Amino acid sequence: MQEEIAIDPEYLKSRLRELLAIPSPTGFTDEAVRYIARELERLGLEIVLTRRGAIRARRAGGVARPARAIVSHVDTLGAQVKCLKDNGRLELVSIGHWSARFAEGARVSIFSGKGIYRGTILPIKASGHTFNDEVDSQPTGWSHAELRVDALARNRHDLGQLGIDVGDIVAVDPQPEFLDNGFIVSRHLDDKAGVAVMLAALEAMTRAKIETPVDTYWLFTIGEEVGVGASAVLVPEIASLVAIDNGTTAPGQNSQEFGVTLAMADQTGPFDYHLSKKLYDLCGQHGITVQKDVFRYYRSDAASAVEAGHDVRTALLTFGVDASHGYERIHLHALISLARLTIHYVASDVQIERDAEDVSGLRGFTHQRTRTAQRSLTLNEPDTP
Repeated sequence: MQEEIAIDPEYLKSRLRELLAIPSPTGFTDEAVRYIARELERLGLEIVLTRRGAIRARRAGGVARPARAIVSHVDTLGAQVKCLKDNGRLELVSIGHWSARFAEGARVSIFSGKGIYRGTILPIKASGHTFNDEVDSQPTGWSHAELRVDALARNRHDLGQLGIDVGDIVAVDPQPEFLDNGFIVSRHLDDKAGVAVMLAALEAMTRAKIETPVDTYWLFTIGEEVGVGASAVLVPEIASLVAIDNGTTAPGQNSQEFGVTLAMADQTGPFDYHLSKKLYDLCGQHGITVQKDVFRYYRSDAASAVEAGHDVRTALLTFGVDASHGYERIHLHALISLARLTIHYVASDVQIERDAEDVSGLRGFTHQRTRTAQRSLTLNEPDTP
């Protein structure tokens, strides 16, 4: 494989822009799934969909096992109608974990039984001319916000006549901006930017006819924001799973908006020692900017896969996001870096051949460099990474 991988930035930005234009809060992902599936087929991959729409795409390699998988999630944050209020407005509950502070002022679409309505999420006390300083002193939270529907809705009855009902999905406008200096500002970059990275990597591999030593699976999940994630999309051939998602560029964190941020642990614990080391070493070998971080209040598709009982090695690659789960900002440099690393990873040689089997003996099992392991090496035990 050639040393320099040419990721097409215009293709990556175009796919991201088109994905952002498709509303896909958790539970409302069908159209985004259709878009991604069609693009995967255009790129020549074999695809299957689970019953609810998670995508598993296979790109054939030299052998079937130990297969590698890359995963990102299609679903985004959003809201649902909790209650039709007497004042003709809507009480909301969040889809996924995000603050109502970031919802205030957002333009939205309400998907009702009779059609799509537009509206705005507002604090209950929204007018300074009426409430004066109470506009600033009122609490923040979903119980202190409401959705104003842009239709004749003076009361609960009017809302019912519009076909709006409890449980209707509310999608928040992304409001994306792609700046000439490489910065991208939008809601829902988590994780539509990760999806775009995977598509850009596949496009580059297809264009360059890059072969891989083992089959690779490209997974797109539909419930990560509510904790379901990659619980039901893996197959037994997959031995390692690399998630692509957002990192957090914030005080106390080591994530950056440039290069790759390799997560070493999240709230569920450390990621796989050997897989994480391999990814870090590949960055050094191929001149990819990389930094490590640990996330205390974070979980990803990788966690849901392990918790569902899949015995796979996991790692998490991230693009640094400022104001995650809010009005987010990233940089194109990080997305291209991630796409390059993804290709180098799936094209790299398999180091732990034992991973081809679900279970096997001690022979070929990995080492970690403790004193005990060092002593074992001197006794001529098989050495693996």
